[in-house]
Amino acid sequence: MKISLFYEFALPRPWTHDDEREMFQDGLAEVEAADKAGFSTVWLTEHHFLEEYCHSTAPEMFLAAASQRTKDIRLGFGVMHMPPAINHPARVAERVSTLDRISGGRVEFGTGESSSVGELAGFNIDPADKRGQWEEALDVAIRCMIEEPFTGFKGNHIEMPARNVIPKPQQLPHPPVWVACTRPSSVQMAAQKGLGALSFAYTGPGPLAERVRGYYQEFEDKAEPTIPQLNPNILAIGGDLSMMVAPTDEQALKRLGVGGGFFSFGIMHYYMTGQHTPGRTGVWERYLDAVKEDETLAYGPGRGAIGSPDTVREFLRGYEESGVDEIILLLNPRSHEGTMESIELMGKHVLPEFIERDEKAVAAKAKRLEPVIEKVEARRKPLASPPFDPDYAFGGLPTGRGGKFTASEIPEAMAEINEGRVQAAQRAKDEQ
Repeated sequence: MKISLFYEFALPRPWTHDDEREMFQDGLAEVEAADKAGFSTVWLTEHHFLEEYCHSTAPEMFLAAASQRTKDIRLGFGVMHMPPAINHPARVAERVSTLDRISGGRVEFGTGESSSVGELAGFNIDPADKRGQWEEALDVAIRCMIEEPFTGFKGNHIEMPARNVIPKPQQLPHPPVWVACTRPSSVQMAAQKGLGALSFAYTGPGPLAERVRGYYQEFEDKAEPTIPQLNPNILAIGGDLSMMVAPTDEQALKRLGVGGGFFSFGIMHYYMTGQHTPGRTGVWERYLDAVKEDETLAYGPGRGAIGSPDTVREFLRGYEESGVDEIILLLNPRSHEGTMESIELMGKHVLPEFIERDEKAVAAKAKRLEPVIEKVEARRKPLASPPFDPDYAFGGLPTGRGGKFTASEIPEAMAEINEGRVQAAQRAKDEQ
């Protein structure tokens, strides 16, 4: 089992003008330390308008910075929102490919639909359309990465003419593709499409084992992939997967404080029961009030990778035994010093044995899946790429309604450039 880190970049109020800068700088230092410690991937979510709960609104920016301070750790979108009003698929392909290039091929391409009222309504997306938008956008983004040129698309939600999208990714044909899976049915959908499942698992390692078995059975029996590169993997993330490691259990609990439950509380607030006034509602304040009424909302022993290295090792072994391929550990808000020591202790006392076992497990899995993948590939459905018209071309000035010019700034600028050339030539002639 691979062990990775997950950033929401929660920032409880009150914050000062410089706190967001400090939060990102601390995160970069942590990722650099995680790379040296042997963590597999750093995953960044993407959310918009969910203040306090998540300030990770442009994950590609942070991951690009992290790529220049690390060598081995993989860089995961966990996840990029695919509705075109949030991220047009051509821009998705450009950003993912650029990051893949500058990182030397370390991108994990996690995708999702978006689910909160704050985000869907903020971008005027009808929740009834989000699955269809994800499906179309994923196909278009992948085609933009692999086709030279992309030959065009016209669907229910996206329409785009032929263009050659550049750059292309470092990993060929494209980085590993994942999809966020909150419900068991979405885990089945991921398996049917041959995608990695970023599975939210709130029930612990026991029930997770059944979900893992179900994913691989569904993959073997029903997968009809369309994307070129299969990614049969299932990963676990959940509210019980916070990380705080210290020399003793008591020290870890003290450093964790009450912050470990804020992730789950934030989900409840923004996705289910909360009413939010932008720039006014105090989410952290509401969380602290809730903890006063119910102390179990704040995590303690048995609720994550929390405790001494021995305690954390035993906790993680339970998940390893479930058969899950990777586990993501959440980082506590405003806990930089504790997180840095946690990463160091994990690298020294916990990760080495998991890394050694994972290398063997990956090799055994590859051998086990060989006949399965052969069956799956036989059911493959090709991407619906229309033939490219070799006579198609674009050019000239953009025109608007009625064929009138709507973008005259370039001709005007070129006229100024030409006038400058004439004047420069005349000055040179006069000086001779």
